[in-house]
Amino acid sequence: MDVYLPIANLSVNGLWIVLLGGLTGILSGLFGVGGGFLTTPLLIFYGVPPTVAAASASTQVTGASVTGVIAHSGRRGVDYRMGAVMVAGGVLGSGVGAVLFRFFRSIGQIDVVISALYVVLLGTIGLLMAKESMQVLRGGGAGKQAPRRRHHPLVASLPMRWRFYRSGLYISPLAPLIVGVVVGILTMLMGVGGGFILVPAMLYILGMSANVVVGTSLFNILFVTMATTMMHSLTTKAVDIVLVFLLLIGSVTGAQIGSQIAVRAKPEILRLILAATVLIIAFRMFLGLFYQPDEIYTLYPL
Repeated sequence: MDVYLPIANLSVNGLWIVLLGGLTGILSGLFGVGGGFLTTPLLIFYGVPPTVAAASASTQVTGASVTGVIAHSGRRGVDYRMGAVMVAGGVLGSGVGAVLFRFFRSIGQIDVVISALYVVLLGTIGLLMAKESMQVLRGGGAGKQAPRRRHHPLVASLPMRWRFYRSGLYISPLAPLIVGVVVGILTMLMGVGGGFILVPAMLYILGMSANVVVGTSLFNILFVTMATTMMHSLTTKAVDIVLVFLLLIGSVTGAQIGSQIAVRAKPEILRLILAATVLIIAFRMFLGLFYQPDEIYTLYPL
């Protein structure tokens, strides 16, 4: 079933794109991540131009996050005050990211920048996840885990503290605001929801309660990707609505499947599988930086 993508200017197999969207949705339901960190590179491997892949993936992540937020909200798993601060930072970051996106595209280096960012971030996150999962599976962290510090010392030193009751924190709003700005920039440049950075940051830097991390992450992803979608539509004009529609068909269904798997599966095994997948994609993108592509030139929408 071939489908023509008007902005990407190529034909794709619609079923494969739907299945790719389903994978994104499953990851969203399992780990509280938007899944764009896999969608964008996989679309690039398929032949979609990096700019269109990043812009369209961020749009698709918005739809994939809606069902997750609704599910976690019903279980009181969303800290709306914390989420609102991070969304404010994310909107600001998406504006900064839009400026950077246009700059790198104007000098003809945006494809390289997107690929290099993926290699660094996916490689780092994949190695950390694999290390943690292996330690737990070998019993290295069982039964004698040291109590985790509530939040990073730098967070404690920031002024003007607020109470975030659902997260059980009394910290400066500047900390989640800065985290939101970083995620917003990455969302704009890479088409990611930012959950694969946001979840560890909320746990180990902000010190949020684990039972609200996934829901709050999806809440932030939902609104930040909405903002970046508007930014891309108004500035880069690289959002391919046909591609987004196909991805959404799969992701909405996948999110429900992922939430069901998360209830039954062993989390350490799931993280190890995800880590292996992330590292394989990072290595593939690393190789792609050094060989000549089939299409030497990329045509960007005006």
